[in-house]
Amino acid sequence: MISENFTFEGKDGLEIFVYKWMPDVDMKVKGVVQLAHGMAETASRYEDFASNLTRNGFIVYANDHRGHGETAGKLEILGELGEDGFNSMVEDMRRLNNIIKEENMILPIFLFGHSMGSFLTQRYICLYGNELKGAILTGTCGKRGIIVDIGRIASKVEIIRKGRNAKSINLNKLIFGSNNNFFKPNRTLFDWLSRDNKEVDKYIENPYCGAIFTAGFFYDFLSGLKSAANAREIKNIPNNLPIYIFGGDKDPVGKNGKGALKLSKTYEKHGARDLTYKLYKDGRHEMLHEINKDEVTNDIIKWINAHLI
Repeated sequence: MISENFTFEGKDGLEIFVYKWMPDVDMKVKGVVQLAHGMAETASRYEDFASNLTRNGFIVYANDHRGHGETAGKLEILGELGEDGFNSMVEDMRRLNNIIKEENMILPIFLFGHSMGSFLTQRYICLYGNELKGAILTGTCGKRGIIVDIGRIASKVEIIRKGRNAKSINLNKLIFGSNNNFFKPNRTLFDWLSRDNKEVDKYIENPYCGAIFTAGFFYDFLSGLKSAANAREIKNIPNNLPIYIFGGDKDPVGKNGKGALKLSKTYEKHGARDLTYKLYKDGRHEMLHEINKDEVTNDIIKWINAHLI
């Protein structure tokens, strides 16, 4: 695998950091996977996944979202995304997608989104789905209902009281506080991520992971969830766009599979003609870091290969 990094200018001039992983020079390239990582992590955590993709003939691009990883740069500003953070991340992804198209003129592009990245991808395919060969969503969920409205109100109050860039422990607890309850007795605060203790420990030890985010982030993120779940917006997703939704049946973000299934049924209701849905028994939130990650990765590659034509 060949690796390189570069930056590009986001919509407001922010420098966005990108990881690019490529197959060895003697390998035929079949396509491109653009990856959108989750909240409070970094795209560098997907290097093993990218290695598997490159061995199968795919180029992988993954930017660190604004407020994350090398794009944030300084640990003290993790979680600060600026104004309209959710939509800004979507537009950053679009700019990267345009770069990918310029560098790989005839190659099909698949967009892969995990967790927060899956919600960004949900919004992305409402706006730009006709420019993709396929979309893959994991650690995801359909419409979340009243919790989103409660969170938006709470985050608006926090912004008024403390400002957009105030780190919000209260909102973090509201959105994520119950996730570990399914896995008591708990070894760590992040048992809900994976059954693989080594992977959980890697997450905890990574300085770019697990930060408390700002009130402004939570308001923008929850507003973005509302937009992504809006029926009028979902109708704009091309009916012929292949979509693969997968997750663990013990993922609290996906409501133990029920939320991911709800999303699948929503897309089907609105006319999606090529929809694949899969749950992995006992899998938690991060299926790419689970004890059966090889099975999961092989299934992803098999699905992409089947949609290259």
